[in-house]
Amino acid sequence: MSLSRTVALITGAGQGLGLATATRLASKGAYIGVVDLAEDKVHQLCKTLGDRSIPLVLDVTSENDMQNAMNTIVNKWGKLDVVVNCAGVAPPMRTLNKKGQPHNLEQFKKVLNVNTIGTFNVIRLAAEKMALNKGDNDGRKGVIINTASIAAMDGQIGQAAYAASKGAIVSMTLPIARDLSSFGIRVCTIAPGLFMTPMMEGLPEQVKSDLAKTVPFPKRLGIPDEYAILVESIINNPMLNGETIRLDGALRMQP
Repeated sequence: MSLSRTVALITGAGQGLGLATATRLASKGAYIGVVDLAEDKVHQLCKTLGDRSIPLVLDVTSENDMQNAMNTIVNKWGKLDVVVNCAGVAPPMRTLNKKGQPHNLEQFKKVLNVNTIGTFNVIRLAAEKMALNKGDNDGRKGVIINTASIAAMDGQIGQAAYAASKGAIVSMTLPIARDLSSFGIRVCTIAPGLFMTPMMEGLPEQVKSDLAKTVPFPKRLGIPDEYAILVESIINNPMLNGETIRLDGALRMQP
């Protein structure tokens, strides 16, 4: 799939991995639907990308919001080829804290609602639009790329909710790819390790340095554009389907 004139919707595009992905795909000629709840960041990015973008200040957990996003994109550009799900939250909390108090149930629900249900909400509605595309010689009509985390496999202390939400994304990748195979739609998931996202940028320098030392090689935090490069590779490689790819410099996180 050529990125030139490709139409993509990217959630969580206001910052971090989503921002890097939107910027890279647009630089290759793609048109971008910029989805994020942070209105100022959405409009700032669209100002940078110009007429290759549409600002969509919407909630991925809302059926109406995401239906409107799909319709807006298709009405403007006639199709939807690519979706990249980057929206997510990661508040830490132990199952029992040091005082013996249990994990807040509403927070657990919120993490799964945004990360897992929000991702699936976007997938199902995007697939409906992609299925209407005219396939190429191989019958390919679209690509959906989700963001999990190595926490899905190596969840650390305080990550029960986050690991559960990302583990669900990993687990549903293959069955959804199989579900959508007859429609010519591919599905892959990226499981990043430690990346220099806004959450990381807010940590003290010593903490960031210590974290970087845990990565076998390259011994540093990931750069968001390296995530975007993998997104581009998945889009361009038709045999990547139903797969979760770790992007972590061989890191296996300790407790």
